[in-house]
Amino acid sequence: MNLNAIKSKKAEAAEYMGEEITSVIAECGKRDPGSEGEKAACERMAQQLSDYGCDDVKVESFELHPAAFMGWIYITVTLVLVAFGLFFVPHFAAQIVSVVLIAVGAAIMFGEFIMYRRTVDKLYPKKVSHNVTATKKPAGEVKCRIFYNGHPDAACEWTFNYLGGGVLFGAHVVIGILGMLYLLGVLIASFFVDDADLVLRLGLGTLTFVPSWLLYYVLWNEKRVVDGANDNLTGCYMGIAVLKALQDEGIELEHTEVGVIISGSEEAGLRGAKAWCEAHKDDYKDVPTYIVSYDTIHEGKFLQVNERDLNATVKADEEISRRFKAAADKLGITCHTGNVPFGATDSAAFNQGGFRATGITAMNHNLQNYYHTRYDSSDNLDLGALADCFAVSVQVLEDLENDAEKQN
Repeated sequence: MNLNAIKSKKAEAAEYMGEEITSVIAECGKRDPGSEGEKAACERMAQQLSDYGCDDVKVESFELHPAAFMGWIYITVTLVLVAFGLFFVPHFAAQIVSVVLIAVGAAIMFGEFIMYRRTVDKLYPKKVSHNVTATKKPAGEVKCRIFYNGHPDAACEWTFNYLGGGVLFGAHVVIGILGMLYLLGVLIASFFVDDADLVLRLGLGTLTFVPSWLLYYVLWNEKRVVDGANDNLTGCYMGIAVLKALQDEGIELEHTEVGVIISGSEEAGLRGAKAWCEAHKDDYKDVPTYIVSYDTIHEGKFLQVNERDLNATVKADEEISRRFKAAADKLGITCHTGNVPFGATDSAAFNQGGFRATGITAMNHNLQNYYHTRYDSSDNLDLGALADCFAVSVQVLEDLENDAEKQN
């Protein structure tokens, strides 16, 4: 199988993606997790996948509590501020309560934001989000399967990333966490240091961190949902563009089933991918099945296979990671290997759920000011990055199909 006819039209594919991304933003409305806009985008993409020859297209709903993923901030910061106030109460019990409050706040932060677990989800309002699963069968016996994945939802704006990029955002986050650890250290020291004046002076030093803690209350702007052109309509339309190209060229694969997963509410803590894994835990086990999960395909020079995800704690599937990198090398397209050092993509949830996935990004992980801000708009797309990523994605498909044919 030779798919050069598709790869040679990678610029046209990128133009198509750009046009569709622009249309989704204009026509579907704001797409925060669990919103009507997100649902409209899913339904639109499901119809397109059906139009492009998919035999089975499903839109599946799931429940979630989207505000929890960032809402933990309000809980943790409030607990830390109360602990700071109790520090000045001259009673041993107050210090004990302060330590407990900080420990609880830190545990909530670790569970909800570091590990993406449903730690405090049920404290927040419930909504309904949606996933789309579409597959196109080959002409002959299915010997392997590949899903292309992206998420249709968009984040609320990160205030400090908008104002000063990753340097300001990162500095603010780190200072706040260091302040929490400093206060905890002073509290623990107060149990063992028999010098009340010294302990008080150390405690007063915590005042320098109070502004940072207070600013956590405006870390994100719940009233402004960004367009999410790059993060992550680029990921959604990567797979859709592959299926469209196959149909446009009249190409039918012999042994490889091609599919697309549109996983909702990634920005609420990978909730859609987690729900998809739970719903399909017994599916797609008949043949080797791979998921290529895209997120923020924006800067071609940073095209990367992420071998570890979710704050570098979850390992990607080695086989499909190797295949994507080898496909890029075959086409002479620069593609790095690395990790997702901060945050996560849906690839992590798929791997945790027992599926074989890799995560593909094309972004500077030293966050730029377009990430989760109003600058993530359709006039800030990189069509060159989309074209190259598309070509590599098609090459992966070609290689899988050729390997499947050799099994005869």
